Amino acid sequence: MSAIPQQVLNSQKAAIDTLVAFQGSVFSGFEKLVDLNLKVIKATLDEVSQKSQQVASIKDPQEAVALSSSLIQPGAEKAMAYSKHVYDIVSSVQADLAKLSESHVADGQKHVSDAIEQFTKNAPAGSESAVAMLKSSLAQATTAYDSMTKAAKQAADIAEKNLTAAANASFKAAGQAAEVAKNATRGRRSA
Repeated sequence: MSAIPQQVLNSQKAAIDTLVAFQGSVFSGFEKLVDLNLKVIKATLDEVSQKSQQVASIKDPQEAVALSSSLIQPGAEKAMAYSKHVYDIVSSVQADLAKLSESHVADGQKHVSDAIEQFTKNAPAGSESAVAMLKSSLAQATTAYDSMTKAAKQAADIAEKNLTAAANASFKAAGQAAEVAKNATRGRRSA
């Protein structure tokens, strides 16, 4: 068997392995999201049952106001926690896919580089400028890819920091709103 068909077979096998790894990573993330949602649904049903019993035992309007204001902060905290879990799962899958992509691109660059080296060995006399141009083009493409990858990673880091800051601000605002509602309830009781 010659080297070229073997290289093609190896390349196809590597592509299939990469595809399977991509699918495995995406499926793992999907599985984590389903598990998270099932846990959230179960916890929500338990909480609804408990809160329903509390509502059924309310005897005056002040107790109703106190109960409704006590639901604000825990609800906001749970929503923030859920969002954080979803973001962590999606970020994990994205990181896995980025690693797989980088590996696949590195393999592709190596194959192209090997092909250029093979071409260089068998190139006719006088084709040195064409070979130099091919090598230069490959080096420029590699540099451009590395720059784009670095910029994408920086953008993702900035987006994550901004999301964290927004989540913290939202959580703080929800806590303040719950505190205002609690104080308003206390003011109504003393009046």
